[in-house]
Amino acid sequence: MMQIEDLRLAAALLHESSLSAAARSLGVTPPALSMRLRKLEATLGLALASRSARRLQLTSEGERLGREAQELLQRLDGLHESLLRDDRRLTGRLRIAAPFGYGRAHIAPLIARFARLHPALQLQLDLRETPWPDRHDCDAVVHVGTVRDSSWVGHPLAANERWLCASPAYLREHGRPRSPAELHSHACICIRENDEDVTLWHMRPAGGDGRKAETLRIRPAYITNDGGVARQWAEDGMGIVLRSEWDAAEAVAAGRLERVMADWALGSAPVVVLVPTRKGRSARTQALVDFLVSAMRR
Repeated sequence: MMQIEDLRLAAALLHESSLSAAARSLGVTPPALSMRLRKLEATLGLALASRSARRLQLTSEGERLGREAQELLQRLDGLHESLLRDDRRLTGRLRIAAPFGYGRAHIAPLIARFARLHPALQLQLDLRETPWPDRHDCDAVVHVGTVRDSSWVGHPLAANERWLCASPAYLREHGRPRSPAELHSHACICIRENDEDVTLWHMRPAGGDGRKAETLRIRPAYITNDGGVARQWAEDGMGIVLRSEWDAAEAVAAGRLERVMADWALGSAPVVVLVPTRKGRSARTQALVDFLVSAMRR
């Protein structure tokens, strides 16, 4: 007889590319998960997956079981919520994913406040390099930037411009660039993330004064995959950095950085919280969305 742990196993295998990844999503060790899978296959008398050290491929029976297990788990969640006590307390597990930097600075404190409002909830916050589109084991994903080809619904949390910034010491020593072309003679700091072409900077006049938009191919003096490191290098006078407003604003306000070429816009990377369509959305997920939207507006 199948148990609820078997359903969770089948649903996890549907979305993960390896046993190790599925084990991490379920909070168990790979050997324990492999043993559970073999036991389930023996119970059903079916091969559910072919696996190697690095790759897992579901059979057609495994894919069908995974899809139906996912639907059953969602229905169980809905049943649980329909039987809530009269005080309407939210219960169950809520899984949120967010980028490392923004999640640590802004989302983690909000999740702590949300937890105090709903003490019966089990909250899990995963900080990831690419929370989107790697979303399969999440109820909500906080994303910074444009979302393409999404079947989920995005709720705006904050506007977020991209700023060029440098330290006062760097600008005193090397001068302040006034036009895009002058950036070629400066030390530029780039952040490599999400496989984007980080050395291609698209710039357009912020005031609509007749100047043309320009695209520059930057030859970076320094590259890192961590936005906090890039900002700190700029604060230390190493060069000019292109950084999100959410990360640079405090340093600018404190005088550790200054905006450069503020009359040119370099695009925005709005912050949104992404959740499944309403059909697959739980009451606790909706409560989180409402809380984050309200908190960020304040």
